Amino acid sequence: MAYNSSIQGAMSAPTRPGAVMTTTIYHNPRCSKSRQTLELLRDRGIEPRILEYLKTPPDAATLERLLDLLGLEPRDLMRKKEKEFRENGLADPELSRDALIAAMVAHPKLIERPIVVTDDKAALGRPPEAVLDIL
Repeated sequence: MAYNSSIQGAMSAPTRPGAVMTTTIYHNPRCSKSRQTLELLRDRGIEPRILEYLKTPPDAATLERLLDLLGLEPRDLMRKKEKEFRENGLADPELSRDALIAAMVAHPKLIERPIVVTDDKAALGRPPEAVLDIL
């Protein structure tokens, strides 16, 4: 899967003095917060790499990296009101981290959005202005 490995590489690339920062947004164009966050980035002269994660979901390793950068646990990055959350019993406190990540891989609709990633930082765009802290 070249898609996921290239994302992984972009997310873990070190920042060098004078280097241009890579910015990526995990985006859902149907989500108003995602659209607002993208507009906020563009208003600041940043044209991010746009990954429509519902069309091309991240793999488990990429989700692990995102969670680490965000400082979150899997359930903290899940949309708990989605039917997939209820139908798969994801509120069960006995479920492992790996099981929760596997559920997000299988049902990317569960992933909270938008997520903005720079070379070594990530932020959840809720509210959209929250991403300004990593730019």
